[in-house]
Amino acid sequence: MVHQDKATIGKKVDWVNPLLWFSMEGMKKSVWLHNIRSAHNVGSIFRTAEGAGFDHVYLSGYTPLPIDRFGRKRSDLAKVSLGAEDSLSWSALEDPVKDIQALKETGAYLVCAEQDSRSIPLGNFNTPYDAKELILAVGEETEGITGDILDLADSIVEIPMLGEKESLNVSVAFGIAAYHISQ
Repeated sequence: MVHQDKATIGKKVDWVNPLLWFSMEGMKKSVWLHNIRSAHNVGSIFRTAEGAGFDHVYLSGYTPLPIDRFGRKRSDLAKVSLGAEDSLSWSALEDPVKDIQALKETGAYLVCAEQDSRSIPLGNFNTPYDAKELILAVGEETEGITGDILDLADSIVEIPMLGEKESLNVSVAFGIAAYHISQ
C-alpha cells in the first residue's frame, strides 16, 4: 500500500489506521498567538508551524506582526522564521474573544496549550474528526493564556514537566504540541 500524504509520498507503508489518516484530511490547521512578547518566539513559531503543516497564523494582543506599522518586513522576526511568514497566511485579530467565537461558530475547534486545572496531558488529546479548523493557541511567555480565552477552549492541553522547571519556552512548547496534534 502506498500512502499519499506530505510525509510519506511514494514511500511504502505497511499499515495506516484509516481513522488517523482521515481525521486531519481537509481540516484547516491554524495557530493562535496571543500576547507573545518576543519577535524571536513569534518567528520560531511561524517556522515550526510551517514545518508541521499548519495553514494559518492568527496574532492578537501585543504579539508582533511579521510587518511593522509602516508595512515593512520585521527583520528580527524574519531572521528566525527564515521566510515562513511568507509561506503561511496570517491575520491580526482585533477583538480576539469575539473573533475566535465567530470562528468556532463556523466549525473551528480551539485547543489551548496551558497549565490549568482543566487541562489534560497532551498525549491524551485526540483531534476531533468533525472540526473544520483546528486552532492551537499559545499565550504570553510568563503568564500564559488568560482565563477569558481559556473559557473559550474546547480542549486545554499541557505538556507534563518531569524536571524542576514548571514550564517550557513558548516556542518549544508550541513545537511539541504542534507535531503531536499533526500526527
